[in-house]
Amino acid sequence: MTTSSSERGVSLGMPQLPAPAYPDDVRARLETDAREIIARYPDSRSALLPLLHLVQSEEGHVTRTGMQFCADVLELTTAEVTAVATFYTMYRRRPSGDYQVGVCTNTLCAVMGGDAIFEALQDHLGVGNGETTDDGKVTLEHIECNAACDYAPVVMVNWEFFDNQTVQSAKRLVDDLRIGRTVSPTRGAPLCTFKETARILAGFPRRARGRRRSGRQRGTGVAGGSSPGKGRDRTRARGPSARRRTARRAAGPHRARPVADRAPQFA
Repeated sequence: MTTSSSERGVSLGMPQLPAPAYPDDVRARLETDAREIIARYPDSRSALLPLLHLVQSEEGHVTRTGMQFCADVLELTTAEVTAVATFYTMYRRRPSGDYQVGVCTNTLCAVMGGDAIFEALQDHLGVGNGETTDDGKVTLEHIECNAACDYAPVVMVNWEFFDNQTVQSAKRLVDDLRIGRTVSPTRGAPLCTFKETARILAGFPRRARGRRRSGRQRGTGVAGGSSPGKGRDRTRARGPSARRRTARRAAGPHRARPVADRAPQFA
């Protein structure tokens, strides 16, 4: 008795149905944003990377619908768009959480505790690498070096830095994210959801509404209620070296660990 190819689970290579279209209101909104993005480039196809971030901000990952939209507005083939979307790891190809929690497991972070943090978070969250918690809040993944070795081990949430982490602090971090408690990165911009991050990367910065306006947060190096504008002027007047020192102070204090604590001990 012979079995059919479908019974044997063999694909006949039949093409997929066309990607479903965005609803009319969504497409109109995205087309308005897309025109603004495309206008920034002398060659329209150069806008593909930010356009992929734009469609990712809509659904939380790059869908076939999103790739078809990019192909339509840039007059490219879906194959050309797919080749780019599948090459870069910053574009998600399947649904994921509101917060992408990445643990650096490259050599230095791993030695300093990154491997232990990653294993502990897998057990704590009940997910594996690239998987999302049942509540849709956290997607856990190991990430490559993010050039922050001075602060190892590093955890990133939606590309914002959480430096000098431990197993305990990393567990607290993901628990806070899941219950909606506000958490602040060690340095950089205020934390936002993955969709919001994707829109920023598409070239649409967040509005300043609701953000604290201390000079230190605004990168001026001026604390509390001092005038942000005056702080920036004084920093600029002191020259590049002063601006670098100001930026380091704005990033917050960092206490170096003793050498004996930072290096592995061998018998």
